[in-house]
Amino acid sequence: MLMNKNQLNKLRKVKKEHCITVILNTHRTHPESLQDAIVLKNLVMEASGRLMEMQDKKTARMLTEKLEHLAGTVDHNYNMESLILFVNEDIAEMVRLPVEVTNRVIIDDTFAVRDLIRAVNMNTHYFILVLSKDGARLIEAMNDKEIREWGDPFPIENEAYSKMLSPEAKAADREKDLIAEFFNFVDKRVNEVIKERNIPVLICSDEENYYKYLKVADRKDTIIPDFLSRSRQQDKAQAIVSDAWQLMKDYTAQKNETRKSELLQAVNDNKFLSDTSEIRNAISMGRVQTLFIENGLYQPAAIEDNAVVYKEETGNDPGIVDDIYDDLIQMNLEFGGDVVFLPPGELRKFNGFGAVTRY
Repeated sequence: MLMNKNQLNKLRKVKKEHCITVILNTHRTHPESLQDAIVLKNLVMEASGRLMEMQDKKTARMLTEKLEHLAGTVDHNYNMESLILFVNEDIAEMVRLPVEVTNRVIIDDTFAVRDLIRAVNMNTHYFILVLSKDGARLIEAMNDKEIREWGDPFPIENEAYSKMLSPEAKAADREKDLIAEFFNFVDKRVNEVIKERNIPVLICSDEENYYKYLKVADRKDTIIPDFLSRSRQQDKAQAIVSDAWQLMKDYTAQKNETRKSELLQAVNDNKFLSDTSEIRNAISMGRVQTLFIENGLYQPAAIEDNAVVYKEETGNDPGIVDDIYDDLIQMNLEFGGDVVFLPPGELRKFNGFGAVTRY
């Protein structure tokens, strides 16, 4: 299963003992993917060993069997860049991600969904509508990688337009009507796919059809204010994604600059916190709007006397969380806040982590 926001929201709300998260990098191609099953098996064994030390034997055995069963259902022929398994007494789910992660096992009273959140927020998730007067394709992508090309009802053929035989008929106003009707039909099918997701759509078409589509589009706010030239109906999906990413990189950079300007303004307005303990207390009072964190930053920690104390490693101490930033991100999301991931070094003077407060 590929990550989606509904699944993310469900998993991040889980609060129960024995939440096991197994995270590993995987590979799309052979022979590299042959090693993925071995890495997964070793991580499952690590989880089992930690469970035997932390829990009673009956509980540990039950959870291990559930985790082993889920791992056994993984078809490594469909691997992307990473795989995450979530298991507790009630849940056994896996998610594939087109982003690299750090191999690890987390056992806590919540699932470690930070890599899911990172995939949603740090990477650019978008659709490409490959459009012409004759047909339409829909490709889902993240950064420069194809996630999948959507089927049913895509690809969609403009059958009414293709049946227009005579040059006289094609020159008539009826041609414009048929193209507008087709683009309107395609737009509704696209919106059915993206309905509850706030994911942008990049049009791959010529300039004339791009502006014709904009005229009939119901959700113009989701359409990127630029287009990838030519319809490219016969091109392979990954080739289209590779070219589309050149445009989407600029779009993403502009968005990040906008968010960073919010951070700088907050510093000037004295609405910025960088001490982790202060941030945790502010989140608990609902004061934090946005957390800013550098990508790849993880920190084991414990809460002692209501303060965050960094630790070198988690070991099997139940009082130490594997990643305090993961916990704070989840807390803030529950209070209606959000999170922005920035490249390494962007928050160097704040030790990689900070918060913008509401007041």
